[in-house]
Amino acid sequence: MIEEILVEAAEKMDSTIENAKEDFSAIRTGRAHPGMYAKVMVDYYGTPTPLQQLASFAIPDARTILISPYDVSALREIEKALGDSEVGANPSNDGKTIRVIMPVLTQERRKEYVKVVRGKGEDAKVALRNVRRRAKDGIDKLVKDGEVGEDDGARAEKELDALTKSHTDGIDDLLKRKETELLEV
Repeated sequence: MIEEILVEAAEKMDSTIENAKEDFSAIRTGRAHPGMYAKVMVDYYGTPTPLQQLASFAIPDARTILISPYDVSALREIEKALGDSEVGANPSNDGKTIRVIMPVLTQERRKEYVKVVRGKGEDAKVALRNVRRRAKDGIDKLVKDGEVGEDDGARAEKELDALTKSHTDGIDDLLKRKETELLEV
């Protein structure tokens, strides 16, 4: 039973790390890449739909993204969603495709992005701590109900703490890499 709790906690923590990676990749670093728009949702006939399901992306140069919608009638909604996104670029359309030219990042804007990344990193750490708390509550309940001994419960808590620390360190490593990437000129 303790093993099940620990395995479930590890899976949820791994999932949290993957979500953090996705969040970090959505923050631009001066070069255009489709991952920046991974979290952009478009109102497609009244249904919020991920942009990547509605269009294809092309990167003709380091600062330009061409977005070609599969359904040209969605062009206006896609352009609106891009304008409202956190990416900070102004889209323009020619009737068939949307061209997004990424402005050059100023040092001030880079520092703002670092703050955003740190906030997302802290959110990921909070999610890890919540997973840890739920797993610890499960272990404590097993000990209280007499299903496992106190020694086994203490050993499981130590394993849980080690698991939490390794995943928190993973978030810190991702955070350092992204900050370095952002501040690189």
